[in-house]
Amino acid sequence: MLRQRFHPYAVLGVPRTATPEAITTAYRRRVRALHPDTRTAPQSTEKQLRQVLAAYAQLRDPARRARYDRTVQRAKSINTSSSAGTVRILGVTLKFNARPLSE
Repeated sequence: MLRQRFHPYAVLGVPRTATPEAITTAYRRRVRALHPDTRTAPQSTEKQLRQVLAAYAQLRDPARRARYDRTVQRAKSINTSSSAGTVRILGVTLKFNARPLSE
């Protein structure tokens, strides 16, 4: 089973260049809309609220945010670089040309 990618910027609806204040504002707006006591969004789920909480935890800490941004940048550079190669394992030579399944 494939694991769903978690995109904290998309969950909060902010760009990668958002300031910490903009992230906090977006977090508060989303929590207010999804919280069971003040729900304005129809059919909001506990899963959505947990995603918002996790996204904010990821982005509010400068070290965690920087680590996430570096990981995403590294993954993008790997996906855009040439993925062709040859591997020799136990006397067997394998040639491959890998492509990402989807973006």
